Amino acid sequence: MSSGAAPRLRALQRHLGSSQGGGMEQISSPLTTHVLDTASGLPAQGLCLRLSRLEDHGQQWTELKKSYTDSDGRCPGLLPPGLMKAGTYKLSFDTEGYWKKRGQESFYPYVEVVFTIANETHRFHVPLLLSPWSYTTYRGS
Repeated sequence: MSSGAAPRLRALQRHLGSSQGGGMEQISSPLTTHVLDTASGLPAQGLCLRLSRLEDHGQQWTELKKSYTDSDGRCPGLLPPGLMKAGTYKLSFDTEGYWKKRGQESFYPYVEVVFTIANETHRFHVPLLLSPWSYTTYRGS
């Protein structure tokens, strides 16, 4: 196995194990995110992100949490149970800071994903696939 393949294999094994109840996320959050660095094929560890909710009849964003992705590219405890309510939310990812730490130029200084939660009893997963020149997001499960 090549030296570059071993870290990717370990990351993939951690990723697959975490969905099997491997104890990665100690606080069950109804809102989760997962950031994958598609340029390296590894989770995006240490990426700063902020969760905000639109308040005051759509006039003001209120920051609910600032955090960093863990070694698996996830952010455990993003929104504690019971704090989610129907409304418009925003996940802001500091992509410029992430790429600068890696000595990589990038096109997008940040990525903002704005989404609506209509039913606060559901669970929501917002993945981000990231490279220095592009990003993709979708509603995950």
